Amino acid sequence: MTRVWEWNRPVTVREVLEDLREERSIAYTTVMTVLDNLHQKGWVRREQEGRAYRYEAISTRAAYSAALMNDAWAESDNAAAALVAFFGMMSADQTEALRDALRVVDVVDVVGERRDGPEAPREESAG
Repeated sequence: MTRVWEWNRPVTVREVLEDLREERSIAYTTVMTVLDNLHQKGWVRREQEGRAYRYEAISTRAAYSAALMNDAWAESDNAAAALVAFFGMMSADQTEALRDALRVVDVVDVVGERRDGPEAPREESAG
């Protein structure tokens, strides 16, 4: 996926292969299989061009990462414990990014309190 995002346009297996071969030896069939698997999983779309396909990312890297994290979390039999363990692994920069993200989405918890502070006091009704 990284290579598909880096190109930022539809790419062929050959283009990805040549790009990867600058760093390591890899077979054409390996790249083709990975791109086909990504297509089957719904992460890339493809259009036929002659005898080859052009592959293009369907989602952003951020959406892909979020889906992977959500899948991993969904596999847990104790979601709260999984989150505590995950948060415990975070670096200071990641913790700050989490705080920023929570401010952006203005998350409301199940009891209706804002995460950035207590709920505003409610007025007592007369009578």
